[in-house]
Amino acid sequence: MRTFATTLYAAAFLAASTGSLALAQTEDPCKSPSYKQCYQGLPVRTLSLSNATQQADANEIIAALRNVLPPEAKVFYVSNQNAVVVRAMPDDIALAQKLLTDLDKPKKTYRLTYTVTEMDGIKKIGSQRFAMVLASGQDTSLKLGNKVPIVTDAASAGGQTQYTYVDVGMSFDATLIEMGENAMLKSSVDQSSVAPEKTDIAGVREPIIRQATLRGESLLAPHKPLMLGSVDIPSSTNHLDIEVLMEPLP
Repeated sequence: MRTFATTLYAAAFLAASTGSLALAQTEDPCKSPSYKQCYQGLPVRTLSLSNATQQADANEIIAALRNVLPPEAKVFYVSNQNAVVVRAMPDDIALAQKLLTDLDKPKKTYRLTYTVTEMDGIKKIGSQRFAMVLASGQDTSLKLGNKVPIVTDAASAGGQTQYTYVDVGMSFDATLIEMGENAMLKSSVDQSSVAPEKTDIAGVREPIIRQATLRGESLLAPHKPLMLGSVDIPSSTNHLDIEVLMEPLP
């Protein structure tokens, strides 16, 4: 009798153990999704970008997120919404939000003032100032001048003379890259003018356009003028001194 009871108890225990094991094996992995199990059950969050309005800036932030988060985490950039979609574990989504807060900051803005001074030797003849406001990393251009007509097709019998127009004057292209309190300036200054003489092309008197370009990179300190260079004025003893001043804006 005791042997029968012991056998019956063992059978009941084995059945209970087997049932528990079967229950554990069939438990839904999506109740606690992970990167390895039930990936589609991971939470998805949309994180908005507030200050990275240019594609290049957004791409840098996306690259940083993908490099820091685990490889299994998915990060997508939605350009028309300026937003980032992240599918990852909750802790990794929180990390992505922190990184976004740290990286998506307003850019500093600056006033950049070019002073172009015409000199005859050491004698100052006159000067002009050209100012622009730009943000760090933003390409900005400023132009001042005239459009000079140039004949492209001389009139023939019963036809009309056709022209194209060339910009003549001063042109400034600038990009500031923030470097702590200072900034790296990538600058191009173009000066063009119409020469007094003309040239004959196919019987048409065409103007001669003279052009000078000053291009380079310079490290600017706030409120400290920097001489970028000088440009000689053809057919004269004069030259143009080009100076730039950077002022951070509040």
